[in-house]
Amino acid sequence: MFTFVHRKGTKASYKLLILKKKILNILKYTAFTALGVLLFWLVYRGQDFTQIWYTLRNEVNYFWVVLSLVFGLLSHISRTLRWKIALEPMGYKPSTLNSFITIMIGYFMNLLLPRMGEFVRCGTMSKYEKIPFTKLFGTVFTERIVDVLMLLILTVIMAGIEVDKVAEFARSNPEVVKNLQEILHNPILWIGFIVAIAAFVIYVKLSKKRKSQNKIAKIFTDFAEGIKSILAMKRYKAYIAHTIFIWLMYFAMLYVVFFAFDFTSHLKPVAGMTTFIAGSFGMAAPVQGGIGAWHFMVEKALEVYGIASENGKIFALLAHTSMNAMIIILGALCVVFLPIVNRKRNLTSVEKNKS
Repeated sequence: MFTFVHRKGTKASYKLLILKKKILNILKYTAFTALGVLLFWLVYRGQDFTQIWYTLRNEVNYFWVVLSLVFGLLSHISRTLRWKIALEPMGYKPSTLNSFITIMIGYFMNLLLPRMGEFVRCGTMSKYEKIPFTKLFGTVFTERIVDVLMLLILTVIMAGIEVDKVAEFARSNPEVVKNLQEILHNPILWIGFIVAIAAFVIYVKLSKKRKSQNKIAKIFTDFAEGIKSILAMKRYKAYIAHTIFIWLMYFAMLYVVFFAFDFTSHLKPVAGMTTFIAGSFGMAAPVQGGIGAWHFMVEKALEVYGIASENGKIFALLAHTSMNAMIIILGALCVVFLPIVNRKRNLTSVEKNKS
């Protein structure tokens, strides 16, 4: 009787824990969505949407929007190949198709819940390619560090080239400068940094004690191995080349949309790069797809180059909507086709083994 009650109680506690987790996820999703909707409303309140719709329907050359999406697709393919290079030092060679599909599913999930995409991407890849989740997440963690470094490098370069424009942007948008300063002084950021160092120290100590290879130690070991893979890769030049290409495609994806409108078609690449960097910082906001924050940053960056606020908002709306529509369509298709592709792949493997 005691055993029965104990098991029943344990099962009830587990169900309660799962329920609490689901409720927490729902609250997170609702909060992030509400924040994104609020930011979007703050940017577009008072706008004449009839005029916006007229402009989008009659005054846009959609050839450039389609070309923008082609550049976006090329960046995703390049990111796929870069990920495969990062996995090579650990002896893993996942299929290119699975790698691409899981990346697109990750982007798709990020539109539902910010930062969730990285976990879903690694979890899905782990399931279908039989690669430890923690090793995959280590490579993605390194990937994010590399991308942040690229953004910082571009920011420093553009700040040096466009000193006057950056100063004007700071004067016109003191709230943005204040928010950036708050981010840098955010204790969570520094706590995360300290935790990362602590994790590395723990890994070093555990690696010296081979006998203590328990589950926790293995998690740290696998994660660290994923991070260290970038140092062991033989094709590091290809990894760097893909990184540069990815960011070049990101820039081209935004810049070519300038030619879709008469009011931005005269702007030079330097204006495009400034706008791109501003939008990239907007994407860092904890909202789905940077909604609202991205629009605000792009609009304000274009204002510095003489583009009227109303036109800047129309540009931001089209550029953001088109790139996220592609992610939604491709991501949804990938969710559907992933099990189908792998079922055929498994059947092919079985037939080969029989023969």
